[in-house]
Amino acid sequence: MRGFSEALIRVNGQNIACSTGGSGPAVLLLHGFPQTRALWWRVAPRIAERFTVVTADLRGYGGSSKPRGVENYSFREMGRDMAALMTHLGHERFHLVGHDRGGRVVHRMALDDSAGRIGRIALMDIVPTHHLLSELTRQVAAAYYHWFFLAQPEPFPERLILSDPDYFFESCLLGWGGAQLGDFDADQLAAYRAAWRDPATVRAMCDDYRAAFTMDFAMDAADLGRMVAHPSLVLYGADGAMARSYDVPATWIGRLSDMRAATVPGGHFFIDSAPEATASALLDFLT
Repeated sequence: MRGFSEALIRVNGQNIACSTGGSGPAVLLLHGFPQTRALWWRVAPRIAERFTVVTADLRGYGGSSKPRGVENYSFREMGRDMAALMTHLGHERFHLVGHDRGGRVVHRMALDDSAGRIGRIALMDIVPTHHLLSELTRQVAAAYYHWFFLAQPEPFPERLILSDPDYFFESCLLGWGGAQLGDFDADQLAAYRAAWRDPATVRAMCDDYRAAFTMDFAMDAADLGRMVAHPSLVLYGADGAMARSYDVPATWIGRLSDMRAATVPGGHFFIDSAPEATASALLDFLT
């Protein structure tokens, strides 16, 4: 990514791949499934005009470590990686933006932010994990079937996916809101393919979803009734699976005490298909 420096940094017992650019207050951008920090390639330079931007691969994804064991893939552990990364980079206070799995990491980091390090948070195209799993409808189960497939015991999903990883993961990119392959920049798509063709990445992504059904659900159940006080943006695709199935902002009532909500044209992967609109919405919120 032009104007950004690349690094692999050892924190919290993991190697975390990251990119840094810009100047000003710090913002950490986190990707989701089945992508990498390449998600932000067309958005980060715009944000970097006013902020120091850090993009990072979550553990299990992209160039970051892929430890064995479901216990290593809770959103809390992923969040500890990111908090340690920002400390290492010299950012004691920072804003947080997360899409998909990255948004779930952001929510957990905000709940765990006893030190008051986090400023504003943006949660992109998600409803709360506990709500999705405890209030499941047949429409959501059909659209988000991958949650239940990936969470099956090893090696069942891994073996099926690795028979044709491009076919499986591209079907994910093209679902959840009517995207087309042409919506994805060729270089970004090449980065995603290189990552998800790695058997270790496939196993780690499955462990991420396995952890959601056990550790993450239990943590969120324990925190029901707790409000995140950080100024929060709920940003979602106007035509995505979440918008079709939920009143997305309403699912966050009782969880975010200072919330605004907005939509971006497109489906779940609106960051790829509408990067300018995404960057504008984030800049409006962060400034």
